[in-house]
Amino acid sequence: MDSYKDLYYPSRLATAQGEEIRHVYCLHALNHVLKANSQVLNNNTRKRDQKSGLDEEDLRDQGLTRPKVLIVVPFRESALRVVQILISLMEVPDKKVDVSNKKRFKDQFGCAPEDRPPNLRRPDDYEAVFAGNIDDHFRIGVAILQKSMRLYSPFYSSDIIVASPLGLRTIIGSEGEKKRDFDFLSSIEILIIDQADIYLMQNWEHVLHLMSHLNLQPTDSHGVDFSRVRMWSLSNWSKYYRQTLLFSALQEPQINSIFNKHCFNYNGQVAVKNIPKTGSICQVLVQLPHVFQRLEADSVLSVIDARFKFFTDKILPQYRDAIMSHTLIYVPSYFDYVRLRNYFKKEELSFTHICEYTDKPGISRARQFFLKGQRQFLLVTERFHFYKRYTLKGIRNLIFYELPTYPHFYSEVCNMMKAWKQGEEATWTCTVLYSKYDAQRLAAVVGAERAAQMLQSKKNVHLFVTGENN
Repeated sequence: MDSYKDLYYPSRLATAQGEEIRHVYCLHALNHVLKANSQVLNNNTRKRDQKSGLDEEDLRDQGLTRPKVLIVVPFRESALRVVQILISLMEVPDKKVDVSNKKRFKDQFGCAPEDRPPNLRRPDDYEAVFAGNIDDHFRIGVAILQKSMRLYSPFYSSDIIVASPLGLRTIIGSEGEKKRDFDFLSSIEILIIDQADIYLMQNWEHVLHLMSHLNLQPTDSHGVDFSRVRMWSLSNWSKYYRQTLLFSALQEPQINSIFNKHCFNYNGQVAVKNIPKTGSICQVLVQLPHVFQRLEADSVLSVIDARFKFFTDKILPQYRDAIMSHTLIYVPSYFDYVRLRNYFKKEELSFTHICEYTDKPGISRARQFFLKGQRQFLLVTERFHFYKRYTLKGIRNLIFYELPTYPHFYSEVCNMMKAWKQGEEATWTCTVLYSKYDAQRLAAVVGAERAAQMLQSKKNVHLFVTGENN
């Protein structure tokens, strides 16, 4: 971090290291801002004294706009913790830092204890991610002064901006809109994207939109003294001097593409790679045969249609029989879910469906229909599981239309089967569809060594059995 290289760290787990990572990048950001501000003040003094032989090039110490650090976090609770860490880092023994608008900040970003629903048991990672205020539409400017800090400062008077992708998207706007502003992103020197995996569950388009508006030449001068602006800022080279710190809980092609396509740091890049040895299939506790079926596709774009055709032609006919009732179909992509839902309606199949937009009565009805066997199929989106983490009872057959984004979701969904024991464990089934483009997700589920063998094998079907008594 101190070398100002770009960093991609895909092992930021919600249940471990989260606070330590947050503390480290806050320290780095604050150190950068304090040093930059100190240099500006020193140069102001030098200029005021008008020493002879003073080279004007030495006074170039600013960007085209003031904001230097952008910290992107998913929820208000994350922003609250970031600001609290910044305040604690500025405090010195026996003297508290003066923070303006602190009460307003705590009221808007804090969370009352009564807001939390009682008696709900959820996995540890869910409790860690969804702690506190989970509103995802916010942005706040932070001005760092010598002995004080100002919250809610206007962006063009701020040193650090803490925001969510949605909060930034609403101010950046879209092409053609009259009220849009992204000049404040023109001179960002450190970009920190924390908990990047959660944006996959929110709206990844907002992150891509943000990345495409970073370090562009501003449309207005905003009162800048051009004699103090660094030459590389004036030459529109800011993106080559920006450090990007990317923290995620998993390795995913969409996150990798941000690092590969939008990071141009001349200092270089450092990417941490974790090779999973065992995979999350080892956490499956029920006795269950897992049939992994490989589908062939010529390109990343064609794999969507190839998967749908493979599912409707090869997989679905095996489950149409009434004997194969209580079949849950887990669909990671909302677009695939809509496509399948429309196909099931067209074919007049007995099914019900739940997604992240389904209301509570709709969820209850669907769960009851599925549990009692009144509907043969239940379509479920990955985002529904991410945000709700309900235990769905009544599963006898399980189909993963695509491998889960989070590897531990695989074992969680498989283990739901044990919530409804009717003495029929011997007839339970699990089918997983994958292609060569799912290599990272496959490795996270079955382990890197097995995944390599499966992808290189001439066979398209592989069987694993879990939960056997050895």
